[in-house]
Amino acid sequence: MAKSKTLVPEAKDAMNKFKMEAASEVGVNLKQGYNGDLTSKEAGSVGGQMVKKMIEQYERSMS
Repeated sequence: MAKSKTLVPEAKDAMNKFKMEAASEVGVNLKQGYNGDLTSKEAGSVGGQMVKKMIEQYERSMS
């Protein structure tokens, strides 16, 4: 099982908070730690929401 690594270790807590916020926004109930009981659809919606928010932030920074 591959484990993702945060390029900036100091950002790990912020990324976890960001993930929890994105999950809440799309109605997925994440818990701290392992979330292996999520469906692919749920996991994908969380990741998709995170990407959407990152793109929005980048676009705002360009203005």
